[in-house]
Amino acid sequence: MPRPQQPTPVLQRLLRSLRPHRRQVWLATACSVLNKLFDLAPPVLIGLAVDVVVQQDTAWLTRFGVSSVPGQLTVLAVLSFVIWSAESLFEYLYGLLWRNLAQTVQHELRLEAYDHLQKLEMGFFEASSSGRLMAVLGDDINQLERFLDHGANEILQLLTTVLAVGGAMTVLSPSVAGVSFLPIPVILWGSLRFQAHLAPRYAAVREQAGDLASRLSNNLGGMLTIKSYTAEAWELARLSEQSQAYRLANRRAIRLSAGFVPLIRYAILFAFIAILVIGGLQAWRGEIATGSYAFLVFITQRLLWPLTTLGRTLDDYQRAMASTNRVLDLLATPIAIPSGQRPLPLAQVRGALSFEGVEFAYSGREPLLRQFDLAIPAGSTIGIVGATGSGKSTLVKLLLRLYPIQAGTIRLDGIPIRELRLDDLRRAIGLVSQEVFLFHGSVAENIAYGSFEAPRTAIERAAQLAEASAFIEALPQGYDTVVGERGQRLSGGQRQRIALARAILKNPPVLILDEATAAVDNETEAAIQRSLDLITAERTTLVIAHRLSTVRHADRIVVMEQGRIVESGRHEQLIAADGPYANLWRVQAGLRAGERLAL
Repeated sequence: MPRPQQPTPVLQRLLRSLRPHRRQVWLATACSVLNKLFDLAPPVLIGLAVDVVVQQDTAWLTRFGVSSVPGQLTVLAVLSFVIWSAESLFEYLYGLLWRNLAQTVQHELRLEAYDHLQKLEMGFFEASSSGRLMAVLGDDINQLERFLDHGANEILQLLTTVLAVGGAMTVLSPSVAGVSFLPIPVILWGSLRFQAHLAPRYAAVREQAGDLASRLSNNLGGMLTIKSYTAEAWELARLSEQSQAYRLANRRAIRLSAGFVPLIRYAILFAFIAILVIGGLQAWRGEIATGSYAFLVFITQRLLWPLTTLGRTLDDYQRAMASTNRVLDLLATPIAIPSGQRPLPLAQVRGALSFEGVEFAYSGREPLLRQFDLAIPAGSTIGIVGATGSGKSTLVKLLLRLYPIQAGTIRLDGIPIRELRLDDLRRAIGLVSQEVFLFHGSVAENIAYGSFEAPRTAIERAAQLAEASAFIEALPQGYDTVVGERGQRLSGGQRQRIALARAILKNPPVLILDEATAAVDNETEAAIQRSLDLITAERTTLVIAHRLSTVRHADRIVVMEQGRIVESGRHEQLIAADGPYANLWRVQAGLRAGERLAL
């Protein structure tokens, strides 16, 4: 029996995503290391200066032929200038490289995550709140950017300090070096313990952040309902509860992380006192030079004091890893509906559709379609009617491959749609749904959405065919009027006609109207119906409607109940059959059951 595959550590997953930027990572790493090495040089200069003053003509610099004290001090001054200049240069370079890398990774990761998100099936979005996804694409990726901006450099410089200073101290005085290193295992052990306890706490913080973002996004989208039901106080209380949960999650993490630095300071204090005493005694006995003792005292601070920042660095690291894990988990979400490879030239599409033995069930629900069959000839107009939940809109979603089917085949012009390239398939289908979504932008931009290169004349022609030009031209800036987020500055009927104009401009071989007139008044419905008479000619059209008047003149009307076709025919035939369609017609006509219908 094979062993279960262990999940890849998040740091390893992050490093794998940085592979395309290896050169920049190595350059930034080199600059961080060089900056720290030059930063550690001043204590060496201090030790040499003490030697010059104390030992004079026997100081270490005399080995290079500089015997006079003024000459030695001049050499030290020049070295100081060079070292400080090099330190400043490499500080500038590592700041530039790490920050640019952080911005680049942030940009690419956000685009990659969003691109992957667009490829996921609609079921994923139904199971995930938009607020949580916004938190992943926004704050979580920003958290990673902040760590790459500062944290990576801090870790590198800390390692450089320990290795460089430890090596120098070992050469000068092994006993002092041994005392200096005594607190390091304690600090590292404590750091790892803190890290192990911090990781789940920051994961909980990110979860609460996602829930809070979801609540805010949901409330902002439902502001009309909140106001109309005077639920402001109720929603404020619920938001307060959610925000308090986020605050408490942060507090639990902060309580642990805040205790790290004070504990580390005590470990450093005892080591520093020991070095001060032991090194001083060795210098007093002449075992080490006075300059070496001065170097050891100063360099000990450089070795141990940066370890106090380890707590903050680990804190930033755990926050970043918790966020990175959420981003990489999103990227690892499998794509349930992969694109086919077969191209579909738009000019060659006739529009013949067929559902053959299709079986489908929404996740966690009973099957909706069982061995469903429906053939739609090219160029015909088919009306699909039935009660809510009968599966009418599901046919549209399956045709657009927004959900995967469990069995059967859906064909376009005889080709199984799973074999077609997704963008070609969806380019061949124009959808006008009941829930019209307009983007924040001008009327013209919304009509041209999906046909981005369309000229202004084509946009205006599409608006005329959708009988939208009159109200558009009456707007303050006409076609350049900004519609607001989700088109909130327009009425429902106006949004519906803009959506119809968008579909007309797309000029697809297959047009789907999914309850396109359900939420409009009679005048708007009549206008849309006049438009349809023009644009459905020589085009395969599916009209899904509750209002039977919308499909009365269809070439064929299909009546659905609980995922099955129970009737099919023209309006007159179905009225004459006096079955489910006739009953629906009586209800909408205000007639009593059994009352005679006029054709």
